[in-house]
Amino acid sequence: MSTLVPPLFAGLVDDAVLLPPNDTDVGAAVAAHREHAAAWYAPLLGSLLVPSSLAHRAPPVGGLAVGVVCDTSIDGLDAAVAALRGAAAEVRQVEAAVARRGEDSQPGLRALHRFAATQPDLDVYAEIPLSWGLLAALDTVAGSRADGRRIGAKFRVGGLAAELFPTPVELAAVICACRDRELPFKLAVGQRHALRHTDPETGFTHHGFLNVLVGCAAAVDGAEVAEVAEVLAATHPVPLAEPARTRRDGQRPLLAGFGARNVRDPLTELVRVGLINGGYD
Repeated sequence: MSTLVPPLFAGLVDDAVLLPPNDTDVGAAVAAHREHAAAWYAPLLGSLLVPSSLAHRAPPVGGLAVGVVCDTSIDGLDAAVAALRGAAAEVRQVEAAVARRGEDSQPGLRALHRFAATQPDLDVYAEIPLSWGLLAALDTVAGSRADGRRIGAKFRVGGLAAELFPTPVELAAVICACRDRELPFKLAVGQRHALRHTDPETGFTHHGFLNVLVGCAAAVDGAEVAEVAEVLAATHPVPLAEPARTRRDGQRPLLAGFGARNVRDPLTELVRVGLINGGYD
């Protein structure tokens, strides 16, 4: 195993090449994921994310770590997991949206709680909209976790409209709420860049995954919302790289990971800011 990827970043990036929008064949995605899993940066890699609608079309995957992303219905997740296990996958996690923005999350959370009860060996992440009812939803997830379910949260912190991008203060409040409930969380696909930045084409300001990681570390160290928001608002690597470097040999707090359509994008970002030492063939 490579020693070039510090434990802080172990399993940080899921391979989301099959998630929409995509034009990648499942077989090609599996072959590419095998190449990533054999590369020097393999410790950075999490699971190959497979939409539940494609689970029955998966070729033999020979023990690769796989995560199921629900794009059908929560009720169909058991069948999707069984199909992937039938293809020799090591299914590690399931991610499912429990409501659309503005909808009540509780019915979906109850359904996901029932699913988690049937799959005690899986990590299950409930994608919760950052809107009305969020704190109550986090309380429900925390209750399921207290009941022994391996369940956490998942958040989408961007999209095609400005209102889908929480401000640093709003996201800091979410991080602190997860900290207070001891809830791990994932971020949805889209975190290509380590640092907060503005997209010149859309004008939207995106959160950086390194900002979020360091913000989580600050939160578990006792920082409150305003202090975490300062970390999330940083656009220069200096105030982020050093706190990350001091934690490089420890476990990552709160942030379970995120998906990237090209796992080399976040890898390149971490190399550029000096947090991973390595090179490409």
